Parts: sequence; structure tokens; C-alpha cells
Amino acid sequence: MKSLLGEERSFIIESDDDDGDEEDPAHREDDAGDGSSSDSSSCGTPRGGGGGSQPNSYTNQWPQSYRQSIDILSNVQSPSLGFLGTPTLSRLSNSFLNSSFLNTSFRGKTPEIVSSLVKPLIRPTTSDEQQQHEDIRKKSSQYLLPSRKPSLQQIPEDRKPVVVGHEASPYQQCSYTQGAMNGINVLCGVGILSTPYAIKQGGWLGLVILVVFALLAWYTGVLLRRCLDSKEGLQTYPDIGHAAFGTTGRIAISIILYVELYACCIEYLILESDNLSKLFPNVHLNIGGLTINSHVFFAILTTLVVMPTTWLRDLTCLSYISAGGVVASILVVMCLCWIGVVDHVGFENKGTALNLPGIPIAIGLYGYCYSGHGVFPNIYSSLKNRNQFPSILFTCIGFSTILFTAAAVMGYKMFGEATESQFTLNLPENLVVSKIAVWATVANPITKYALTITPLAMSLEELLPRSQQKYSNIIILRSALVVSTLIIALSVPFFALVMALIGSLFAMLVTYILPCACFLAILKAKATWYQTATCSFIIAVGVTCACVGTYSSLSGIVQNYAT
Repeated sequence: MKSLLGEERSFIIESDDDDGDEEDPAHREDDAGDGSSSDSSSCGTPRGGGGGSQPNSYTNQWPQSYRQSIDILSNVQSPSLGFLGTPTLSRLSNSFLNSSFLNTSFRGKTPEIVSSLVKPLIRPTTSDEQQQHEDIRKKSSQYLLPSRKPSLQQIPEDRKPVVVGHEASPYQQCSYTQGAMNGINVLCGVGILSTPYAIKQGGWLGLVILVVFALLAWYTGVLLRRCLDSKEGLQTYPDIGHAAFGTTGRIAISIILYVELYACCIEYLILESDNLSKLFPNVHLNIGGLTINSHVFFAILTTLVVMPTTWLRDLTCLSYISAGGVVASILVVMCLCWIGVVDHVGFENKGTALNLPGIPIAIGLYGYCYSGHGVFPNIYSSLKNRNQFPSILFTCIGFSTILFTAAAVMGYKMFGEATESQFTLNLPENLVVSKIAVWATVANPITKYALTITPLAMSLEELLPRSQQKYSNIIILRSALVVSTLIIALSVPFFALVMALIGSLFAMLVTYILPCACFLAILKAKATWYQTATCSFIIAVGVTCACVGTYSSLSGIVQNYAT
């Protein structure tokens, strides 16, 4: 754990030479000068090309797995499925190899354990096994963490390691369309279901908040790009925090991002419980005199379904399926419009123009809709033409805002003050279109749960002692995380209030406050007075919204318990 507290003691890849074998500094510099940076996202080219050890000061500190795990969450990759079935898991095990590790060079033979980390599920023949072992020996650098001196020079092109586990080809590049689709897939999540309820809370004029948040989110996204371009080696949000505030900033921002993802997993379970109990309201279970109602039953059932998916060592198959989240969101909104326009449900409610007491909750719900900034740096790093990023960001946020607005207006116009926390709960049960909308809503979080919890799981696995990184321990850790989300979901089963809390606290930090704070910390000397004033204004707005929204959300949760 001490390695997390200082740059000198960060997770650094070391050579496997004998203790007394010192490497010549001049030779080390020559190696560094001859290499070329090769960090890449799942569909991106290497970022930067300079030599030196500056990039390693960011990529060799906890969390080292951030980019890899967020890439798998945000990007569509070629599917390759497997389980965490290795007998021994190192700090750089088959599940958790990332580009920042693999692009750090050191000498020494490949350990025998690597052969166990890359075994397929079906045992190959003897000749195939020998050939595979020989290929790994020829192509791979040393993957594991020895206990010798560090070597941070870059890897030459002919010594780049074979890619295993999550990692995709380092030569893939994201086009404009791919980048936009990845961004839209991140933004158009379960937040769209509560936009009608947000109007109910804040009134029609509350939609102004949605538009303002969209504009500010675009601006802060561009600020993140400026931060990434400010120094060589910056690739992720934690890297930006490191450059702005040192190791403390990196760790603090990482914790905020991971807690936000964890809270989203809790929200997924609440959503599944609410919607499945709507489809099957009479389901219940009696165990030893204890009656389990439909909400609790489906929350437990969903947990049992998603838990094995968190054991997958390669989530690219789920990444493919979850990319359909954009289609699912559009389908749900289309079903809502169909029910209103064709089936003539609702449209008899004028609604409230402005409801000041409900504005704080509306702020949290609208803020949740734009909580994708933890992924945007990864998308930027993966682009073939990074100059297109502002336009891609505008497309993502613009399209998502149109979809949010359409769902909000249609839902609130149809159901008025009877609007539920998720508009799918208001849909008539007897209509086929309603069932399509509900099932589309139910299917999407099941595929996204593992992708969302994996970054947190991988970051915790980095902290395990090497001797404890075994198959059984990894499964226990991931299962414990899943069970803990179930316990919290059953304890706080208030979908809108939990979403408002996430939006008020974490989204305000990640989307509005931290990008501006990091920009000012890194580029204050180069920033214009206009940029400084704008960032200060956004920080003030973000802090105010965070305080007001968080207080109202927590108060609402307490009141629900009291009643």
C-alpha cells in the first residue's frame, strides 16, 4: 500500500537480472532513445511519440488498469471470450494486462508462469502447446513484476510483446463515426428513463438546466482535451489528475471515478428490480416463513445472472452487445412516442411551469445524463484524427440531449404529475409496445453491469499482494463486490433519489468541477482571462449544484425511510 503514496514507490516494472548486475546508464539512455511510444486504446493508435521516462511517471502508478478497463467499457472490439481460469494471477495477469505495462521495456527471460496465463480453454495438442510456448518466448517481453531494479526505457518495435487478454491491436484506429457512437453509447444510458420525472420535479422551465448542462459538458470535455495535449504521456482522467495535483490528485480522481461506477451498478440492480416486478408483479417466494416479494426476488435473480459475467477475463463480447445500448435507448423512446401518439395514452396533462422545491432533485437527474467524462479522454486517445474530437463531442452531447429532451417532453406530457421515477413504469401493461420498451430497458443493464464493475475490480486486484492474486481470491473479490451492490440496492431502493445523488455528487465533480480545476492547475499560465473566468464560473456552478443536489437527495432518502 505504501507504493500508492509516492511517485518514487509507484508500481514500476523491474528487470529480472541478478541483484549485483547493474545496468549501464548510457545503455539505458540509448535504449530509451531508440524506442517509440506504443500506448494505445482498444481502437486507437499510440499517443505521442517522444522518448524519455515522462509517460512512465503517469502509467506506472495506481490505477494502472484504468485505461484498459475503461477502453473495454467504452469501445467496441472484436470478441474473444474466456474465464478467469488461471491457477495463478500476477499483478499483470491474463485478465489485467494493459498497454501501459506492456510498453515498458526490461530485460530477462519470460517467466514460466506466462505460459499458464495464455492457455486457451480447450487444451491444445502437444505440438500446438510447444509451438505456442515457443511463440510466446520469441515475441513476449517479461510481463510479471520481479523484485529487482527498475528499467523504464521504451520497447523497440521488434521487441513489442504479444497482446493478450483485453488488449486489442495497437494499430487499430477509431474513425469519426466510431468515436461518436462510443460517446453516445456512454451517455445514452439509464438516465434517459428519469428525464420525464425530472420535469415533474422542476417543471417545464427545468429543461433549461438540461440545455445548460449540455453546453457546459461540451466545454469541459474540450478542456480535458487541452489537458491531455499539455504534457506527453497523458492518456486518461487519472493521468490528468496526476499532472494537475500530483499523486494525491491521481488517487483522489481515480477513487471518485470508481465510486461513481460502483454507484451505477447499484442503480442497475434497482432498475432491474423495478421493471421486472412490473412485468411479473405476482412473483414471490416463501422460504422458512420468510416471504420475498417480487422486487427483492428480481434483485437477487439479477445479481445471480450478472455475477458470472464479472468472472469473464475478456469482456469484448459483452462490449459488442452493450454497444446496442444506443439502439435500445432509441427504441425505448420510439415506443414511448408510439404509445402516446398512436395508442393515444395521456396528453391530458399540462404540467407545472416551475417547481422550485423540486429543482435540486432535477439538477441531480439532469446532471446524471452527462456523466461520461471519465471515458472521454480514452475516446480522444483512440481517435485517428484527434482534431475531430470537439466535433465528435458536440455530436455525442447534441444527439443525447435531443433524445433526453424528446423522452422528457413526451413522458411528462403523457403522464403529468403521475410520472414515475422511470417512465417505463407508467406504460400500460396490456400493450405489446410497452413490453418491448420494458424488455429493452431490462436487457441493456445486464450486459453493462460487468463492464461497469470491472474497472473497480481490476483496480482493487492491483492492490492485492502477489501471493494472494490467485484464481479463487479474484473470484471471491469480484463476487463480493457484486453482492455488496445488491445489499445497497435492497437497502436504498429509490431509483430517482439514488440517481439524483450520483448526478449531484459525482457527475458534478467529474463533469464540471474537476476538468476546470485540472485545466487551471496545468495551463493557468497559458490560459486567457476569458478561460480563467469561465472555468471559475463553472466551478462555482458545479459546487453549488453539488451541495444543493446532494443535500436534497440525501434528505429525500431519509424521508422515505421515515415514512
